[in-house]
Amino acid sequence: MLRQILMGGSISVCNIVIHALVMTAVVRSSQATAVKAASRPNLLLIAVMVATVSILMAAHVCEVIVWSLAYGLVDAVPVGTNLLYFAFVNYTTLGYGDVVPLDRWQLLGPITAMNGVLMFGWSTAVIFEVLRKTMAVKGSAKHLCFASRPDFVVAMATLLGVLGSGLLRGVMIGAAISLV
Repeated sequence: MLRQILMGGSISVCNIVIHALVMTAVVRSSQATAVKAASRPNLLLIAVMVATVSILMAAHVCEVIVWSLAYGLVDAVPVGTNLLYFAFVNYTTLGYGDVVPLDRWQLLGPITAMNGVLMFGWSTAVIFEVLRKTMAVKGSAKHLCFASRPDFVVAMATLLGVLGSGLLRGVMIGAAISLV
């Protein structure tokens, strides 16, 4: 059991580093955008949000690939299993159950799911931070003033979390964003 926890913890830390690097780049880019005045604030908002979400999705795919490589390294699943598929199912907490890890690596699936939930929550918080920074661009607020209110942003984060992940996660995400 200790071996599984150490392995899962190591891979989780690796993914946290990947996510931290990407998040830092995304937030720094949004801060740089926030100082620019926009002649077309709606187009700026669309461009920034599409870029942000696309980059975050790419980061999540990289993190899933790291998990799939780890599964292959330790032979955690039966021979012939699609490791990337198995990693995606665990990371996203989809949990089809059509592939299960070998007994000696049973904890890797839940650790992967826990890592994925944390990374998705972190991404959600960053998406709303980027939204907030972009909305703060001079000229954006007058066109989209409802979204510049912190209570609106918290409510939208909570709703997104509830719709995408379940009630408890949605409330947790909304609470986390209200602290920022």
